[in-house]
Amino acid sequence: MRSSLALRRPSWAADYWELTKPNIVAMILVTVAAGFYLGTVGRMDGVLLLHVLVGSALVAGGSNALNQVLERKIDARMRRTANRPLPAGRLAAKSAGVFAWALGVVGVAYLALFTNWVVTLLAAATLGSYVFVYTPLKRRTSLNTLVGAVPGALPIVGGWAAARGTVDLEAWVLFALLYLWQLPHFLALAWICRDDYERAGLRMLSVTSGEDATFRQAVLYAVALLPVSVMPAALGAAGLPYFIGTFALTLWLVWATVNAARARTREATRRLFLATVLYLPAVLLLLTIDKAV
Repeated sequence: MRSSLALRRPSWAADYWELTKPNIVAMILVTVAAGFYLGTVGRMDGVLLLHVLVGSALVAGGSNALNQVLERKIDARMRRTANRPLPAGRLAAKSAGVFAWALGVVGVAYLALFTNWVVTLLAAATLGSYVFVYTPLKRRTSLNTLVGAVPGALPIVGGWAAARGTVDLEAWVLFALLYLWQLPHFLALAWICRDDYERAGLRMLSVTSGEDATFRQAVLYAVALLPVSVMPAALGAAGLPYFIGTFALTLWLVWATVNAARARTREATRRLFLATVLYLPAVLLLLTIDKAV
């Protein structure tokens, strides 16, 4: 019986791995790689891409771990996060903090050594804004979502900057696309988890202003995504197939958002959340294919 329980209990290595939120890190690396590829002129530098991915993974993992260190008491009050390593007591806050800082600092230093100063500054800004601005704002104002979308959208700019050494207009268009995409994504999640957030004292829009404001803003940001999503084609950075495909995808996202706003059910909102999860990889794939052909 003891050996069976030991096998089911997460190891310390698995707990530290969980601190980094590997699923989120993986998504960030997808956007970094997409930004790098889209920003490349001529032959792609595979070694440089590897360096920017390693550094970005370290910074992202450190940021996520620091977030969990700072929010360990909040996580303990929410059902969906209560079993994380810190609130569950499997890791000490001090050791987790050392681990988190080590990842973040080493990641920024790695980027400084192997990429360029623009990428390094963007990575440091991502870590700082996520940990020291967005995280504490979650307990103070529902505007935290608007702030938190900034570090979420910066990695694709970092990928572009690694390839070109600078940040062009097209990179800021990609930033705007990711920024707006995150808002219906997080607003849907905030509505689904509103009881948990309220119990934890987090000032999410679904808690402070109710479902009317939550779904109204979700629809607003989804509609705003329509012109932004096709802007690469308008700037000449993508062609007609991208324009048609992305316009159709964004219309689908708007439809899912409007449907959730009308139904206001958990099922419809989960469908919206799933639509947002599928939307971004599809758009990035269209951009990649468009450039490749």
